[in-house]
Amino acid sequence: MTENANNSACLQFQSQLPELIGSGKDLAADPHLQLCPSCRALLSDLESIAQAARELLPPVEPPDDLWNQIESALWNAKAAHEPERAPK
Repeated sequence: MTENANNSACLQFQSQLPELIGSGKDLAADPHLQLCPSCRALLSDLESIAQAARELLPPVEPPDDLWNQIESALWNAKAAHEPERAPK
């Protein structure tokens, strides 16, 4: 593969990398990763960073009523921005 073709393949792979990682699939079988040491190294670095980030703070469960609080805040914000209607 020529250098330009390889760079193009790397750019295409890297542009899809967030979705690939987010999918939870095992990327070891990805054809591009099998052929490209540069992208394998990038993925390894990203996995190391993600693992270190997970170790910084313990996971926190949101309160049960979080979505209710968000919905209420949105309704209140909407009501605050709506013009008052004059009585008929």
